[in-house]
Amino acid sequence: MIVDVHSHLFTCPDDIDDPFRGEVSRAHGGPVDLTVKYADYAATAPDGTRTIVVGGKARRSGLWVEDDDVAAYVAEHPDQLIGYLSLDPTHPGWRDELRHGHQELGLRGIKLMPMYAGFDPADPAYDDLYSYAESHNLPLLIHTGTTFVSTAPLRWALPVHIDEVAIRHPELRIVLAHLSHPFEGGCIAVIRKHRHVYADVSALHYRPFQLWHSLRLVQDYRVWDKLLFGSDFPFTTVDASIEGLRRVAAVPGIPGLDPLDADQVEALIHRDALPLLGLT
Repeated sequence: MIVDVHSHLFTCPDDIDDPFRGEVSRAHGGPVDLTVKYADYAATAPDGTRTIVVGGKARRSGLWVEDDDVAAYVAEHPDQLIGYLSLDPTHPGWRDELRHGHQELGLRGIKLMPMYAGFDPADPAYDDLYSYAESHNLPLLIHTGTTFVSTAPLRWALPVHIDEVAIRHPELRIVLAHLSHPFEGGCIAVIRKHRHVYADVSALHYRPFQLWHSLRLVQDYRVWDKLLFGSDFPFTTVDASIEGLRRVAAVPGIPGLDPLDADQVEALIHRDALPLLGLT
């Protein structure tokens, strides 16, 4: 079974405004259709794939997907999909949205976008958010790494900020998205330190050298078990992500260095992330 810990729901154009809408072509160097339909997702994923679905909230960057829409989408395919609520803690009323998404909609995790929304994720002002998530077993998916959006401050994308969160909330399950590219070294340092902090490998395969190099660092630091599979659909697909991982696993090592451990790459592809995140 494949578990995809990072896929999106967008119901374009209602969810997306500028600057996100106008700058998204930078993601692949050309136009990207972000409208999500489950049939399109399922057609590009192995049978039986279980999928975590997130929306996203970041007023600063022009992205706002209602949690009710995520819940309705998941309800159409409850055996395959697990929904997360999203929060922009710079937006008034986020605490009510947290309770609504969790207690009324039954969403099972939280997506945060500190860089897109423009906030310091390590600020103690948000400790009640993290305490709520920790006490209710709601795993976090946090966007770390770069972006194409010009208004998003890169300093809030650095994975080192999540180190402080994990120190204060050691039982909180956290996934750092995209292996925090291009800050992979910092990401590896954080996931190695903390028992319940992981990284996903979504949206990396179309930069194959960078992915190969990142996984070599993972191998050298012996943190293969802290990586989770993700796609970042609709930016790419599950099938393409699996193919890309296997492609870099087949690359011979640099002379004098071992290649990637292909067995570990396969273990990553097939890792059951749900018990690790408390979602069984």
